Amino acid sequence: MTQDRSAEQDRLTSIVRRFPQHRILVVGDLVADQFLYGGISRVSREAPVLILRYEKTETTPGGAANCAVNIAALDSQPVLVGVVGNDEAGEALVQSLSRSEVDCTNVIRHPTFRTTTKVRVLAGQMHSTRQQVLRVDYESEPLSDDWVREELVARVAEQVRSADAVIISDYNYGVVDGRVADTIRSIATERGIPVIVDSRRRLAELKSFTSATPNEEEVEQLLGHDFDSPQVLAEAGEVLRRELDYKSLLITRGSHGMLLLEEGAPPLEIPSVGAREPVDVTGAGDTVIATYTLALASAASFADSARLANHAGGIVVMKRGTASTSRQEILSSVLRWGERD
Repeated sequence: MTQDRSAEQDRLTSIVRRFPQHRILVVGDLVADQFLYGGISRVSREAPVLILRYEKTETTPGGAANCAVNIAALDSQPVLVGVVGNDEAGEALVQSLSRSEVDCTNVIRHPTFRTTTKVRVLAGQMHSTRQQVLRVDYESEPLSDDWVREELVARVAEQVRSADAVIISDYNYGVVDGRVADTIRSIATERGIPVIVDSRRRLAELKSFTSATPNEEEVEQLLGHDFDSPQVLAEAGEVLRRELDYKSLLITRGSHGMLLLEEGAPPLEIPSVGAREPVDVTGAGDTVIATYTLALASAASFADSARLANHAGGIVVMKRGTASTSRQEILSSVLRWGERD
C-alpha cells in the first residue's frame, strides 16, 4: 500500500465516522416500489403466457423516499418532505419509511392524490431465484391544488433552516416546482449549506445549486448527443456545469466509474469499485447522492465526497432490489480497496 493511498484511507474513514452528526432534508417525489413474487405454475391455454402462482407482495421506498432510507442506513437523520395519496400504496410506503427510521412528519397525505407506484413482477421456478419479468407503473397526476403547493413551500422553508444539507430528488411528478426550488436556494444560500440535485428530466431548470449527480445517459440527453470518450464527456460536462451555475457535477458512468467536474479543478476520473457486472442497479443513484451529500455535509472536499459515493454505489449494485448500504460496509470497502494497491 502506498503512503498516498494510506492518507486517502484515513481521510475517507474519518469523513464516514462524522455521518451520524448530520440532519439531511430530502425534498422530492415519493414512489412506492412494489415487488410481486410468484412461482411459475404452467403455460396458459388462453394465450402463450406463463401463469404465476402468487406468493407475496413487498412494498419498499422508491424515489426520494429511497434516498431518505439511504440517509438513515448511514446512521444520519433524514427528514422527508413530499406527498403521498390516502391509498393503500401510500400507507404501505409510510409504514416502510417509519420502520427505516425516516422522519415522515412532513409527508403530506393528499385525499385524492394517487401514490406513484412501480410494480415489478418477479417470477421463477419454485426453488429458483426470482427474475423480473414485467413492470407496471401507476403514475400520479401533477399536483395542482393550491393548498398542497402552499403547504409544501411552508414545510420546506421550516426544515431547511435546521438542516445540514438538502437533497432535491426530482422524478418529474411535480413536488419540486419553481417556488419550492427558489425557497430551498434562498435559505440554503443564506445558511451556507450544500444542496445536491438528482433530477430525471428537469436538471436544466434547477440552476444555481451546489452540485448534481446525473448519469452519463442523462447528460447526453440534456446536451443532445452521445460522447465517445471520457475527454469529450468532460469537456461537454464542464460546459453544462457552468451553464447550470453549479460548483461541481458528479457524472456516474456505471461500470466505468464516475467523472467529477469541479469549478477551478481538472476533471477527476474515478474508477469503479467492486465487480464489473452489477447484480441490480435499482436505486443505486439514491445511494450515491445520499453518500455524496453526507460527505459534503461533513466538510469533505468534492473529490473525497465523490470517492465515498463511488464506494457506496459499488456496494449497493451487488444487492438485489431497492437496497442501501451501511457505514460499516463503506468503511470496509475503503480499507479493502486500499489494500489492492
